[in-house]
Amino acid sequence: MGTVESSAKRKCKRPAVISEAGQTDVWTDTAGPHEMAEFKVQMAKHPQQSPLRPPSENSKERSMKRLSSESNGTSEGGAGSATPVELTALEESFRRFAIHGDTRATGKDLHGKNWSKLCKDCGVIDGKSITLTDVDIVFTKVKNKSCRTITFDQFKEALAELARKRYKDKTGEEAAEEVFKLVEGKSPIISGVTRAVASPTVSRLTDTTKFTGSHKERFDESGRGKGKAGRVELVDKSGYVSGYKHAGSYEKKIKSPQKPM
Repeated sequence: MGTVESSAKRKCKRPAVISEAGQTDVWTDTAGPHEMAEFKVQMAKHPQQSPLRPPSENSKERSMKRLSSESNGTSEGGAGSATPVELTALEESFRRFAIHGDTRATGKDLHGKNWSKLCKDCGVIDGKSITLTDVDIVFTKVKNKSCRTITFDQFKEALAELARKRYKDKTGEEAAEEVFKLVEGKSPIISGVTRAVASPTVSRLTDTTKFTGSHKERFDESGRGKGKAGRVELVDKSGYVSGYKHAGSYEKKIKSPQKPM
């Protein structure tokens, strides 16, 4: 009987024991009188501890939280790490202009130079009701005093401010929607290589046939530069008199061709 009773006690499930750090030990399938007494002491030390649950229920709860976060379009992580899966067309344009010309930009804030470019490329500046000066004034108004950039919310506020000035016959929301449509889906316009414009003044200054004096000697008849020979007067040190046209013909004159034997 004693053997049966002791084996029955060993098969009892022992509840998890709370450590001093507030962590719980793993549930086991064996428990004796000593373990039960220790469990009662630990429960007396922590009377306000919440009811304990086996690890299987904790893992199930974590999986449910992960599924709910994925269904809401957010990623589980630290504070502030939840990011939307899809961006709106307005926010996408904001990020394109925010990273334009700056490889280290994160796309979360927009500085004044790219803000002005956005208003130019998207047609927000019409030259009448909205000018470049108005754009700079609104940027200074909406940004924080200690910052040089604006966030996406401040960006929308700035567009709404310009919209009220451009569409005076519409309400604030309608005017803002009109300006948002001008910006949505747009990207920075990259200008091409600057080309020289042909003009009579430039062509006259670059025409080598009209050069005079020492400048004329620097180019040949085709207009190609002669290099050092056109800039420096080289002295002929061959021993011949200048202007002599038969230089190097002496050997040919004194030596007659040998006759075959």
